Amino acid sequence: MRKLPLLSVLVGAVVLAGCSDDLLIPDFNNPSLEELQNNPTRVLVNTSAQGLLVGTRAQIATRNGYTSLLGILGRESYNFDGSDPRFITEMLDGALDPGSPAFGANLWTLRYRNIRNANILLNSLAEAQGFSGAELEAIRGFAKTIQAYDLLMVINTRDTNGAVIDTDRPLDAEPAPIVGRDQVLTAIAALLDEARGHLQAGGESFPFLLTSGFDGFDIPGTFVMFNRALKARVDVYMGNFSGALASLDASFLDTGADLTLGVYHTFGSASGDTRNNLFDPTQTPDILAHPAAAAAAELKENGDVDDRIAAKIRDIPPQTQLGVTSDKAFNIYLSTGATVPFIRNEELILLRAEANVGLGNIADAADDINLIRTTSGGLDARADLTAANILDELLNQKWFSLLFEGGHRWIDMRRYGKLSELPLAVPSHQVNAMFPIPEAETLARGG
Repeated sequence: MRKLPLLSVLVGAVVLAGCSDDLLIPDFNNPSLEELQNNPTRVLVNTSAQGLLVGTRAQIATRNGYTSLLGILGRESYNFDGSDPRFITEMLDGALDPGSPAFGANLWTLRYRNIRNANILLNSLAEAQGFSGAELEAIRGFAKTIQAYDLLMVINTRDTNGAVIDTDRPLDAEPAPIVGRDQVLTAIAALLDEARGHLQAGGESFPFLLTSGFDGFDIPGTFVMFNRALKARVDVYMGNFSGALASLDASFLDTGADLTLGVYHTFGSASGDTRNNLFDPTQTPDILAHPAAAAAAELKENGDVDDRIAAKIRDIPPQTQLGVTSDKAFNIYLSTGATVPFIRNEELILLRAEANVGLGNIADAADDINLIRTTSGGLDARADLTAANILDELLNQKWFSLLFEGGHRWIDMRRYGKLSELPLAVPSHQVNAMFPIPEAETLARGG
């Protein structure tokens, strides 16, 4: 297995210009920021490019990270951490706190740190030594694709609260403005298109190695299919359904391939590596499955439950915390080295169905939905799908297929104005629609 360096060369870089509490912290085990800016050798540039993958997996699989927190909000999961009741009191029973770094103010700083690291890398390429023109284009395409992914993670959490897109400012400049969701998604789509152009001119290989999570997509000519897959997700989020179909045509969508085909975050248990901390081997795990998915799942003709639920969820003795009870746990992440998808074939097929629903192509959408029902769920195909019921069916299939893989349930139900349909374990609970802008960011802009 190919391994990345454990730390980004730019691990101490600041997040955004104007945030006074972000300091440059030297990392004496890695080349310095000044070296990359002033003497961008082949080794430095390649190490920096690889470091972006280390940065982009940050908080993906931590216990209060992206998959976990969005899973709680979307009623896919619970966290019964006895030492921190905020997994219930803040995530389920109250408003998200913009001053709470581990919860309401979370999932912002590290994403922007990685975006800024990519900007530093991109700016260094004008003086980079020892690269061909094609190799430089490959690096640009790779870095901009990773930036787009990180920015998508930000706006997925903040939604109409907005985000920063002007990220390449001097450190002593005024803070960049926070702009609305639609402007952010437009910027992400444009960045992915820029990256595609670079990748198409990127030659036959990257000058650095990617992780095993990119197997099959680790040269510019195949990485661009990953880029188009991300673009399809963004197109659907924007309601650009015709554009989504075009992006999917250029992606790795393949109805004849394994549904797990895709690109993955990789983790490990070696010293200094990042572990998948969603794994919990105990008989009474903290991270539990919300009972709603198992309760809503259809039964197959033989009476067994949907194959996806059978594979992903197991029964455990009931656990209760602060009035919330679950008797389900996950079978998804079974080791500290378990991978988490960036995006995979099953989602792409469902995105095509969603785009066709949006365009009114009900028969085409039904074909893809039924493919997932039969292939992934082991269910019978539905012959009764119409314009009146197909959206709900699509959202259910996305729920079961993408369960606890990255907040898809919360994001999808929000996009269609259906958050009120998510179940409440206690009547006083609420469904938070978005994370707030962190308090430090608000204060940096005058309150």
